Amino acid sequence: MEQFKQDYPVWMEQQVAWGEMDALNHINNVVYFRYFENIRIHFFRRFEFMESLMGQRLAPILSETQCRYRRPVTFPDQLLLGTRITQLSDDRLSMEYAVYSQAQQCITTLGSATVVCVDTQTGRPSPLPMPLASALKASPACRC
Repeated sequence: MEQFKQDYPVWMEQQVAWGEMDALNHINNVVYFRYFENIRIHFFRRFEFMESLMGQRLAPILSETQCRYRRPVTFPDQLLLGTRITQLSDDRLSMEYAVYSQAQQCITTLGSATVVCVDTQTGRPSPLPMPLASALKASPACRC
């Protein structure tokens, strides 16, 4: 678990709920995308991402996401959700996600996403504000 926290410096705990399981008694595939959203929003809050963009008519838009299921997760379990930046360019960032099962003591699920900074007036990609881009680049969460 300590290695997981080093590899994914932005992390949070997530309790598995009984109602998240499907007919095969493991977490339904759509739930993982909700978990990824939870850690992405946690990441945004940590870097005051939304506050940095709001006053400038900018918004982070999820343009792509994927998930790789390695092992099924069942109730009860306490998970660690982790993320890191793998690529940072002028107007976007790529993130990797991982789900660590404390019951299984391993990573069960991997994911990724691309978030694009978009001008809310034009709907076109726009550069990330420089202070935000600098803070992201300097963060231990940036592996780019």
